[in-house]
Formats: sequence, structure tokens, C-alpha cells
Amino acid sequence: MTKSPGNNIKKKELNTPTDLDPKNVEKVAKALNPLVADLIALWVKTKNYHWHMSGRNFRDYHRMLDDQSEELITTVDPLAERVRKLGANTITSIGQIAKLQKVQDNDNAQVHPRDMLLDLMEENKKMAHNLREAHGICEEADDIGGASLLEDYINATERRTWFLFEATRELE
Repeated sequence: MTKSPGNNIKKKELNTPTDLDPKNVEKVAKALNPLVADLIALWVKTKNYHWHMSGRNFRDYHRMLDDQSEELITTVDPLAERVRKLGANTITSIGQIAKLQKVQDNDNAQVHPRDMLLDLMEENKKMAHNLREAHGICEEADDIGGASLLEDYINATERRTWFLFEATRELE
């Protein structure tokens, strides 16, 4: 059996019952697995900034990033389980996350608080775009369950983006 990154479907081993066409299952898994990787990477980045936050707005930003990181991590399991429900394999390792993620790492512990928030705002904007693309793929593949999950995640991502935007606005 052949494997491809982000879509390790093994029909003989899983044989999960679904009425979706196997080609559509493959398309959905290829769309969702990178999102799982990105959600984990964005969770780590958000937690990193949460841990390294400083400055006069420390408490507000620290709490906001804690809330956002909690929201991010709770989306991972349902999305990965969606891939499994359809009979495909999902993320199996940190290495696979690194290969699939589009979220840019930031290893610098000394980032200005506003720059942290702006970086997360941009990452969340990209996440919303990627979620919308995956939503379109789910709709085309007749995966109503996947599309429905993504609709909630798009809304939550837009909310995170908005909060980050408002927190970075300069007072007039």
C-alpha cells in the first residue's frame, strides 16, 4: 500500500464504514490533516506568546491568549476524529505536523507584546482562509459533517482575529 504525506489512507486496515466515495474521503483527508497540523502549531505559538507576554497590558493579553489557546486546542480532536470517521489516517507525529504546518514558528522569547498580537492576528487570518478552502472541498465531496465543523471553526477564527485586531489598535 502506498502512503502520501497528509493522507495515509489504508482501506484494508481501517475499512471504516462511510457512504462517501473513497476519492472524496481522500480529498477531505488531504484538506483536513494540514488544518490539524496548523491548529496544533497555532496553539503552540499562542501558548508561547502567552508564556512570554510582558508589559503594562500583561494581564489582559495573558488572559486573552490563554482563552484563545484553549479554544484552539479544543478544535484539534474533533477535526482529527472527522478524518478517522471517514476511514482515513490523521496526524501521527510531531514530524508530520512540521511537514504539514503552514503556521510560521517564532522561537524568539523576546518579542514586543504588540508584535505578538499582530503576528497571531495574521496567522488567524491565514487560518480562516485555509478553513474556508477546506470547507469548499468538504462541500464538493458531500462531507456535510466536515463542512459543518469548519463553519464553527471559521466563526471562532474570525472572532480571535477580531479580538487581536482590537487589542492592537492605537488609541485615537
